[in-house]
Amino acid sequence: MLILLKPKLTIIYVNHIISGKKDIIRLKYHDFFHIHFLFTKSFPSFVKKINSTLNSISMNTITTGVGKKSNSYLLPMIIISSLFFVFGFVTWLNGILIPYLKIACQLSDFQALLVAFAFYISYTIMALPSAWVLNKTGLKSGMMVGLWIMAIGTLIFIPAAITRTYGIFLLGLFVMGTGLALLQTASNPYVTIMGPQESAAKRISILGICNKFAGAVAPLILAYYILSDGDAFVASMANMSEAEQTAALDQLARRVINPYIVMTVILFILGGIVRLSGLPDLEVESEEDAELNNVPVKKSIFGYPHLILGVITLFFYVGIEVIAGDTIIRYGLSLGIEMSTAKAFTSYVMATMVVGYIIGIFMIPKYMSQRFALQWSAILGLIFAIGAVFTSGFTSVIFVALFGLSNALVWPAIWPLALHNLGKFIKVGSAMLIMAISGGAIIPLIWGKLSDSIGSQNAYWIAIPCYLVILFYSVKGYKIKSWR
Repeated sequence: MLILLKPKLTIIYVNHIISGKKDIIRLKYHDFFHIHFLFTKSFPSFVKKINSTLNSISMNTITTGVGKKSNSYLLPMIIISSLFFVFGFVTWLNGILIPYLKIACQLSDFQALLVAFAFYISYTIMALPSAWVLNKTGLKSGMMVGLWIMAIGTLIFIPAAITRTYGIFLLGLFVMGTGLALLQTASNPYVTIMGPQESAAKRISILGICNKFAGAVAPLILAYYILSDGDAFVASMANMSEAEQTAALDQLARRVINPYIVMTVILFILGGIVRLSGLPDLEVESEEDAELNNVPVKKSIFGYPHLILGVITLFFYVGIEVIAGDTIIRYGLSLGIEMSTAKAFTSYVMATMVVGYIIGIFMIPKYMSQRFALQWSAILGLIFAIGAVFTSGFTSVIFVALFGLSNALVWPAIWPLALHNLGKFIKVGSAMLIMAISGGAIIPLIWGKLSDSIGSQNAYWIAIPCYLVILFYSVKGYKIKSWR
């Protein structure tokens, strides 16, 4: 018996040279611990024994990129959960920043939504460079770099607030989005490959709860510091002279300084913690590994239609997700609802998303597949969009908040479906999916333009084509493996 060990790929070859003919049987333990046995058909009892042994292994074991076993993926899940909390906290601050900067910098709806554009367009510009960085640094060091870049972005808010310059605010948001692009490019495929592919949506749903819980509390915390007197402030502006208005707006802009100093410090500390943590660097499937698994290896990333269609679907999904979280406060204000009430509306969206994630955790994959969850998410989204347009007042606001429920399982379901069997292209595929987050930059701007021209409520018609694209991918798009 000849045993050849390749620790980098975590592959053990056991070669029984009994006769000239050899068969290859691949026994897969999770998606990254692979054992290949080469032997003749004359030893079926040997196969049975090996299968029995593998089945008895605890499913809590994972293998790192250097071939070392870890007793559990609990620690990686805790660390990644913390990162997803940070994602949510920073991302969904935009929900309160948009009405805040609309007042402080005296903007139209379209101009105010450049907040979302500057933040999310960075994903398109920086996703592929992020993949290059990760190839150089590895996943863990890449996460550290991403957190530190985010910290630089939050630091830029200080001169922006001092000068009350909208362009500098947008620059800070772009830099923060750049750091998040690197973090997302590293963490999402990490979660996808750290366990069985069929339960990837469940793991991402658990992380989604952390993300959206942060998204629920973040606008409330920031609103307490910067817009606790929003209604009174706007009313008082009517009785001020131009010089008094300028002084008052300058003071309002400076309210963000202390919260963003705190965020800067926390992000720098988190970067150091991640770097020094025991988070393993997982290795993705190599080209050699894919061939042994009978997966066709293609020459280009564009040879995987299910990925390309997944990128398009994710673009529309992120667009409607950002519309739900970032426009609902503005929509409530347009209906005459006071800021003291409307400032909590983004938290309503996050709360309904958490409900959706909890449903996913308990239902996937035992009671429903990832594809089935995606299909019903699209159908519910269409129903809620019609409700938002055709009802009125607070009821319409609730339908917008329910977009969170229909959106919750879309991201967790698309990732494993789109990354399936990409082999050596998984990092580039992940970067392309991250680029699709630019939907959050472009589609909300369309909502803003529609809101300025036909009204905020009618602007929610934009949700219909978004959910139709998601429905197509859930029914047919994910199954397309060739362009022919």
